Amino acid sequence: MASPIVVMGVSGSGKSTVGAALAQRLRVPFADADDFHPPANVAKMTAGEPLNDDDRYPWLEAIGEWLAERCATGGVMSCSALKRKYRDQLRRHCPDIEMLHLAGTPEVIGRRQASRPGHFMPASLLASQFDTLEPLEPDERGVDIDVDQSIDAIIESYIASTDTRGTEENR
Repeated sequence: MASPIVVMGVSGSGKSTVGAALAQRLRVPFADADDFHPPANVAKMTAGEPLNDDDRYPWLEAIGEWLAERCATGGVMSCSALKRKYRDQLRRHCPDIEMLHLAGTPEVIGRRQASRPGHFMPASLLASQFDTLEPLEPDERGVDIDVDQSIDAIIESYIASTDTRGTEENR
């Protein structure tokens, strides 16, 4: 039985690219949380305004429902999930989700973000994303992986970490 994986991190960290590649590697469905935003959220972000928790709640509920449908079969969702309370909201739908946090410095992620023309999240909001980010806590199932490497290396690091943790859990 495979638990769904949430590829999390700030805008520009590579969530969609890594998530799609990981889902293909694991042969499970992939979804991008950006596709779950209501039009009002997209308009707000396009205007350079950060979302607040009230904006995020229905969006996270829709993502949680997608995860719940795949709780027993697996899937990969790319979702910022920057705060612990957002991750807790997703876990209410599927308690065993695994977090893959794409971690990096503002400089590295800023460079990556600058190479994404036309995305609705302007680079000016990157600082607010880092201000909002709450790292994974010890009681959360997940792993931090540095984004300053190739997509294949990120996926290999993640697979190796799950193999190691699976072995430890089975002792």
